Amino acid sequence: MKKMSVAEAAEFFGVSKEAVHNRIRRGSLQSVMENDVKMVFVDETKTIKKPVAKRATKSASNDERYYKLLEAQNAKLQERVEVLENETRTLRDQKEQMLIEERKKIERIYKEKDEQLKNILQTISSKFMLGAPLEENEETFEAEMVEIEEEIESNVISLKKYLKKSGLSEKKMKKIKKRFKENADSDERVIKIGSKYYLDTAKYDYSDLVK
Repeated sequence: MKKMSVAEAAEFFGVSKEAVHNRIRRGSLQSVMENDVKMVFVDETKTIKKPVAKRATKSASNDERYYKLLEAQNAKLQERVEVLENETRTLRDQKEQMLIEERKKIERIYKEKDEQLKNILQTISSKFMLGAPLEENEETFEAEMVEIEEEIESNVISLKKYLKKSGLSEKKMKKIKKRFKENADSDERVIKIGSKYYLDTAKYDYSDLVK
């Protein structure tokens, strides 16, 4: 047995001085007072177990699990971001394609009307070349122009105007409007400009949509 001060005993065992005092109070260490200094009897063949290393290992293990959890959550968030970016890109492409198709429809309508107008004007010009009296030619020209306006108006007509002339019930008209809306993107007969729908009755048959 060797006598040591509390500080020396704490250093020997690798614990705090408070831990040494606790062992003295519990009776696991013997002590004496020498010159107002508490001395501890220490058996140098025995040491106190130190659980510090175990706690450190456990703490490191918890930290590793926490970091792995964060990495997993971050990976899931990244996947979600990529999915949302792909969905946004797809919606943008679909919108652009719809705008292109609508523009083509409008261009096709005006092109067809231009061709019709050219044909009628050519017919009128040929009549002038036949040598008919001027007054008669002027009257014919005015009549032909009226026919042009009526034909253009009668060929392409808005769905609203078409239904108004049909004399159908309000319930029946709602069903037809719904049918046009459902087929607007897939049926080339349905002409959509903005939020309005049009029919080209000279070119297409709409009996299946307005029945």
